[in-house]
This record gives sequence, structure tokens and C-alpha cells, in this order.
Amino acid sequence: KIILTKGEIMQDMQTVVILLSIIVGLLSLVILALLGVMIALLVKLRKVAKRVDEAAANVVKVTEWLSPAKVFAGISSLFNRK
Repeated sequence: KIILTKGEIMQDMQTVVILLSIIVGLLSLVILALLGVMIALLVKLRKVAKRVDEAAANVVKVTEWLSPAKVFAGISSLFNRK
């Protein structure tokens, strides 16, 4: 059957519209899920960055405290107190 009637064309169009609506809905859900995952990863990354900053600050304090000049100054001040 080569020639389609108006009713058959309308049914085909309705089917296409329904399928496209379903696809759009599913893609919207996928996009929302991906956005949620990205936000969760960014929050975790921020927490890790905060911990790294704290660790770096601690390393700086320890390095400053253990610098040779400060250690020798502290030792010499102990002996010079007499």
C-alpha cells in the first residue's frame, strides 16, 4: 500500500510525537542525574582541597619551626641564659 490516508498519517505523527516526548523526558532525567553527580564530585573535591590546604599550612609551620637558623638560635639561647 503506497498511498496513506489522512488518518494513518495522523496516527504515525502521534506515535512520533509520543516517542519524541519520551526521549526528551529520559534525556532530561539523564542530564539532571549527571548534574547531580557533578555537584557531588565538586563538593567532595572542595573538601579534599580544604584538607590539602590545612596539611600544607601544617607543613609550612613545621618547616618554619625546624629551620636550621631557628633550631641553632634556640640552642644558643639555651646556653646563653646562664
